[in-house]
Amino acid sequence: MALKKQELFQKRRLRVRNKLRAMSNGRPRMSIHRSSKNIFVQVIDDLNGVTLASASTLEKDLGLIGKNNVEAAAKIGSTIAERAKAAGVEEVVFDRGGFIFHGKVKALADAAREGGLKF
Repeated sequence: MALKKQELFQKRRLRVRNKLRAMSNGRPRMSIHRSSKNIFVQVIDDLNGVTLASASTLEKDLGLIGKNNVEAAAKIGSTIAERAKAAGVEEVVFDRGGFIFHGKVKALADAAREGGLKF
């Protein structure tokens, strides 16, 4: 029986999340969400249940409202790296959710690594 696209996405998301939970060792989780029009990223402390830093293309000061391309993803990646370092976070685990590590997700991860985050 063929699975629907959304069901496959949910299976992939849960598989990634369970692997991260096993190897996180108390490090915060950098969670990515990519919609058709925007890109969102958060650095989350799962032990305390708080968001330490966040960035998205919806923020007016970044000037990326409604942009969902590789350049916008790279800018969001460098922004989240700056904000995470300001919050005292050096190392994270990268939670790509159900998204494939390619294109925008890869550009965001590379920019965050260049900004000083380790994962």
